[in-house]
Amino acid sequence: MIASVLLAIAGVGFGIIPYLAVSKLITRIFEKNYTWSNILYIALIALIGYFGKVVFSTLSTILSHRSAFIILKSIRQEITEKLSKVPMGYIEDTSSGKFKTVIVDTVEKIELPLAHMIPELTSNLLIPICLTIYFFMLDWRLALIALATIPIGLICYMGMMIDYETRYGRVLKAGKNMDATIVEYINGIEVIKMFNQSARSYKKYIDSVEENSKSKIEWFKKTNGFYIIAISIMPTSLVGVLPLGTYLYMNGSISIPVLITCIILSMSLIKPLIQALEYTDSLAMVDSTVKEIADILQVEEMKRPQYRKDTKNNTITFDNVSFAYDEVQVLKNISFSTIPSGITAIVGPSGSGKSTIAKLIASFWEANQGSIKLGDVDVKELPLAQIMDTTSYVSQDNFLFNLSIRENIRLGNKKATDKEVEIAAKKASAHEFIMTLPKGYDTNVGDAGGKLSGGERQRIAIARAILKDAPIVLLDEATAFTDPENENRIQNSINQLIKDKTLIVIAHRLSTIINADQIIVMNNGQVEGIGDHISLLKSCKLYKDLWEAHISYKDSIEEAS
Repeated sequence: MIASVLLAIAGVGFGIIPYLAVSKLITRIFEKNYTWSNILYIALIALIGYFGKVVFSTLSTILSHRSAFIILKSIRQEITEKLSKVPMGYIEDTSSGKFKTVIVDTVEKIELPLAHMIPELTSNLLIPICLTIYFFMLDWRLALIALATIPIGLICYMGMMIDYETRYGRVLKAGKNMDATIVEYINGIEVIKMFNQSARSYKKYIDSVEENSKSKIEWFKKTNGFYIIAISIMPTSLVGVLPLGTYLYMNGSISIPVLITCIILSMSLIKPLIQALEYTDSLAMVDSTVKEIADILQVEEMKRPQYRKDTKNNTITFDNVSFAYDEVQVLKNISFSTIPSGITAIVGPSGSGKSTIAKLIASFWEANQGSIKLGDVDVKELPLAQIMDTTSYVSQDNFLFNLSIRENIRLGNKKATDKEVEIAAKKASAHEFIMTLPKGYDTNVGDAGGKLSGGERQRIAIARAILKDAPIVLLDEATAFTDPENENRIQNSINQLIKDKTLIVIAHRLSTIINADQIIVMNNGQVEGIGDHISLLKSCKLYKDLWEAHISYKDSIEEAS
């Protein structure tokens, strides 16, 4: 970037040479002191100046763009690295549209200032300063009148700057909000079409678009008038230089070479300043952009050590754990231990804290109070990488990347061979349907796995977890929304997944966990009961009510079918 600035200064400096060459040429012609060789020599100097400007400016632009894109890449890597270290609660509470806007669009806005503003603004300010000093050395009176248009133009420019930051901030905010809403709208297009709604009926979407339009119209209305007047007045330095210079020449105060040089200088002095002023928007944008990026980079991280520890076993223990999210208390002093190499089911009404327990085990969040132990070690004393290697997390909404089925399964183990991928798929009851697809395992699943059914996506996710072969398996209502046929297949897949593993299952359908070694009943963020199916039917009224409601619902479905 420093080299780019120096080259930009050299480029602007060479750009002044043609003006000085023309001044010299006109002086010689006026004094009738020239030959064809003189003219060609001066023309050659002007040509060298022009090509020097092109070459140095081009080199400056190449270096500044290279620097800018390296910086953009580093910022994006820094943000994505940051998101891997912050609590999942922060990520889940922020729309994907906002992250997309920041990582893609907001960061991209820095490219223009970095690639152009830094080198060009520096050179466009430095060269006029040098020319102004030279101008005063020639004749201070003509220098003053040539510069007189600058303060007048700046006064108009100051008018444009009234409430500029507030107005431009509104423009940026409206644009970011519109981007995020558009992403949300596209993600929900299926629901909108399902209910025969148009884009205009989606109020949040149309409001964001209209606000974006209104903010920009208001900004242009209050800005452009002052800007046009300023850039119209500032270049009119000849209006003062020509009459005063002619008067001084007629009185013998200055020579013709000085007059011509001053006229040429007055023409070349203002243009770089106007170009520098054109970066006002960029300056305002940089400030807003840096603050927005900093807001993400300053989010508190989950602080975990780097080095792994021996945990002795894979038992998960909650000891008086409390957790609040956005000041809403979700868990209140809960304590339990999972069954090593056995099944621990967690049940309860909606909103009782079941999924939160699974996410705390997976270290998606940090407990506010109490401790969560893996074996005999508090998870806060273990690196996140060790937690991730130890656990497989499967939910009812597992995400598939826009890759082939093979590569989506291989995410469980990057070193797995094609044969190992297929073995995992067979265990997950996925091999049969995969082989019916046109390209088999090389079939692309589409955006978020959109080319596959929900049950097929679930089996791919389970195959991925089987391939990972982690000793602890978290199933967060993995069969909650599947049809009976797929439920049986997925249940068979799960049976393959949990062999010789410690299983924690968040259960929606109680009939799937009646053989669990331990069932934990949650209610309003607290443990209501712990035991097996038979004992809980006798000792826990809530569990008995949940079981009777489940059986009644199941019977009504069977009768309807």
